[in-house]
Amino acid sequence: MRKLRIIEHISLDGVIQHSADDDHFPYSDWTAPYRTPAGRDAVMAAHGERFDLLLGRRTYDAWSGFWPRAPSSPMADGLNTATKYVATHRPESLEWGPVECVGPDLVEGIRRIKSQDGPDLVLSGSSTLTSTLLEHGLADEVVLIVYPVLLGTGKRFFAEGTPPRSFELVSTQATPTGVILNTYKVTGPLKAA
Repeated sequence: MRKLRIIEHISLDGVIQHSADDDHFPYSDWTAPYRTPAGRDAVMAAHGERFDLLLGRRTYDAWSGFWPRAPSSPMADGLNTATKYVATHRPESLEWGPVECVGPDLVEGIRRIKSQDGPDLVLSGSSTLTSTLLEHGLADEVVLIVYPVLLGTGKRFFAEGTPPRSFELVSTQATPTGVILNTYKVTGPLKAA
């Protein structure tokens, strides 16, 4: 059975949005000043040597406009060769491949994909899917790439109403610019005191 790892670039106040999209977000590409070769290598290590992607439709559309034309690099090559499993109601318009629609039932589709042989799955960039994955026990790990900034506005990692969960810290790593990668194992429902 494949593991499903959620990887998110996140501000100290929980914002994961990186582009204006359709709601006039004022801080496009706020992670850029903190990028280093060491940080890039740590993010690639978090993805794993081989991986497939689980993507929401908006993330798929944003990434498919950039990564297929990006210069060859470990990140570009990894994303372009990964099978993209996309949550969408418009599977006929998926062109950046290899690609497969998750199916009409998101939870059952992800369970089916996880039960197949293959590399681990990585979800990145979808605040909508994150809550569903945690609610149904489908996520195995969460990697938070925490930047030393407060943004005050933007899409948050966890939506209001996300079910309470407990996590166990697996590892933590700091980069020279103050970015911290924290890897957590999902341990289950929140344990009350």
